[in-house]
Amino acid sequence: MKYKRLGLIVVFCFASWLVLAFVVFNENSGEKIDFEAKRGPLLKYIQELELQISQQEETYRQLVEKLNKFKETTETKSAGREHLRDVLETFKNQKPSILKTADVVQEPVILPVLVFSCNRLDIRRSLDGLLKYRPDAKKFPIIVSQDCAHSATAEVIRSYASQVTYIQQPDQSEPSVPPGETKFKGYFKIARHYQWGLSQVFREFNHTAVIIVEDDLDVAPDFFSYFSTTYQLLTKDPTLWCVSAWNDNGKASLVDVQQGSELLYRSDFFPGLGWMITRKLWDELEPKWPKSYWDDWMRRPEQRKDRACIRPEISRTRTFGKIGVSNGLFFDKHLKYIKLNEMPVDFSKHNMSRLMQSNYDAQFIRHVYSLPVVSAPDVRTNTNLPLDGSVRITYHTKDTFKSAAKLLGLMDDFKSGVPRTGYHGIVSFFLNGRRVYLAPHSNWKGYDLTWS
Repeated sequence: MKYKRLGLIVVFCFASWLVLAFVVFNENSGEKIDFEAKRGPLLKYIQELELQISQQEETYRQLVEKLNKFKETTETKSAGREHLRDVLETFKNQKPSILKTADVVQEPVILPVLVFSCNRLDIRRSLDGLLKYRPDAKKFPIIVSQDCAHSATAEVIRSYASQVTYIQQPDQSEPSVPPGETKFKGYFKIARHYQWGLSQVFREFNHTAVIIVEDDLDVAPDFFSYFSTTYQLLTKDPTLWCVSAWNDNGKASLVDVQQGSELLYRSDFFPGLGWMITRKLWDELEPKWPKSYWDDWMRRPEQRKDRACIRPEISRTRTFGKIGVSNGLFFDKHLKYIKLNEMPVDFSKHNMSRLMQSNYDAQFIRHVYSLPVVSAPDVRTNTNLPLDGSVRITYHTKDTFKSAAKLLGLMDDFKSGVPRTGYHGIVSFFLNGRRVYLAPHSNWKGYDLTWS
């Protein structure tokens, strides 16, 4: 009705202006005003304006009816689509300004994959895997950052032409290394390269987040689905600071191979080996980025600040790089046995909100500490246990943890007091068809930095 009132006001003002114009004109001309002669055409014009207003009012009434009908039929998808098309058609024909607003769709976030490389010719294996499973080149641009100035590796990278963006670390000088650490010079170069490469992604390319991999990683078929879905979780929950594709205890013998593809967890341990961070976090880390050992530096409480990462039950990356700066540390004992997920999951169809701290912590801790307590040897031999269901192994000291971890095939080291995959000190794994939690005693007070 407000349109009708507005229209009548406009008509009245216009008619008054016409009458005034006639009066002024006739007074100036010295002629008498013939109101009867002028009244007919003027009334006819007013009637036409009223008719247009009425038609517009009817159009908006029909539009409201269509919108209400669409709301009532959303349970039937096909009917809903038909009504939506009707509504959009009405907008197109009757209200272009509204259509322009309705057509504004938020651009999907771009998640570049930053591949750090040096002198590994096998980078072709990594790039082929990424390109094979990448669903959208615009959403997931691949940036390869090369250090070392190794010409043969550079030639391999350039062979991918426009499929990747190739950048080269310009600083090839020898880093300054403290006395006694000369043999660890490679770690200083890696830290320098990471700082430069991440700065390029966030400062020069102006991306809001990045997925970081190295040139010796295979990726799972659902690698991109995993990161694109968890990105929203990462940006919404301030208690998270990264998402990782890696499970440090992800050997085939320690994960639920049959039903674990969809399982995701929170972890206080920074895993690396295929991980995602936001520009907001880089703004925080860049000014204090270390000269070396960047991954252990990330695990320090000053950087972590009690924030967690998301990690999967079954890894979405797997390393094939036995030869490298670490000289194959852990490779033969652990890394080569990591299970790479083979059952693709469309994570966009899953509810990620359960992983938010406000939903996750209380339920997780209550569940773990409600479980029956068993011994590590009994879990290892699968004897003297409940017929089925999850169980808990309790540890009280660093030594009791390490003893149980070694017996069960878990990684037994600590970084800044945090065991690998640990959350509130709890390490989850799957052994002999059963979920097992290696957990601290119930009055646990937090991580002990001396446990490293």
